[in-house]
Amino acid sequence: MAGHILVTGGSGQVGTALAEVAASTGHRLVCPDRAALDLSDAAHIAQWVAQEDWAAIINCAAYTAVDKAESDGEMAARINADAPRILAQSAAMCGIPLIHVSTDYVFDGSKAGAYVEDDPVAPLGVYGRTKEAGEAAVRAAHANHVILRTAWVVSPFGNNFLKTMLRLRAERDTLNVVADQIGCPTAAHDIAATLLKIADQRIAGTAATGTYHFVNAGVASWHELAQAILSRAAAHGQAMPQINAIPTSAYPTPAQRPANSQLSTAKIMRDYGIAPRPWTEAIAEITDRLLAGNAG
Repeated sequence: MAGHILVTGGSGQVGTALAEVAASTGHRLVCPDRAALDLSDAAHIAQWVAQEDWAAIINCAAYTAVDKAESDGEMAARINADAPRILAQSAAMCGIPLIHVSTDYVFDGSKAGAYVEDDPVAPLGVYGRTKEAGEAAVRAAHANHVILRTAWVVSPFGNNFLKTMLRLRAERDTLNVVADQIGCPTAAHDIAATLLKIADQRIAGTAATGTYHFVNAGVASWHELAQAILSRAAAHGQAMPQINAIPTSAYPTPAQRPANSQLSTAKIMRDYGIAPRPWTEAIAEITDRLLAGNAG
């Protein structure tokens, strides 16, 4: 594959996973950290895009502190909306394909089944609104784009629900976990592999542009996900705490979460031939890695 792929947000869960997956696939990535590429600086973004003939750009950077975004809307907008717009405009000027990672939070969670790509968006909070604005900016600025929405991301890296459950298991005998929000737990490594497959096909010009969903197969509540994580930990000899199911109302947060975050993956299977594995398999793999001490 000719040319390097520029990855923004390389220190996040998906960016870190991208580097690991690329090491085994032969993709050549350039993943500048925040000090090297300031996504709050428009001129800096444009300079980075123009400085090399990139094969593609993958934007995994995001302001993901959902609750903090409610009181830090300006920075959330700068990273989630303004930066994607500038990336898209710069990539369009240079003729570079752009793959942009987005979120289930663009939906309000009121649908009964899985969301498809052209369902109406209706974000509930600042994080979702800024991510939706980023999507709109990418679509308006650059025809050669793919927007990949995902949800409930877990990995051996950074801060995520899986790691929190393992930490709390060691601190408490009883855990209270929300049971009336459902979604599709998704491994960052699976998202990373999907992004690279999309990049390959966009570089070759052999697949469609537009908006796609990717999540691991199957649905769970946060309570069911916690049970799966801690049952797997118990198989490693870890103590199994009591896990109580609670309603969202018993765990108030500054930002409202979608009650239903299911995303349909039928379109990405049809257009890109990508079939996600079950979330249970992905969760087991990450839990095993963390408990074996190989988080990286």
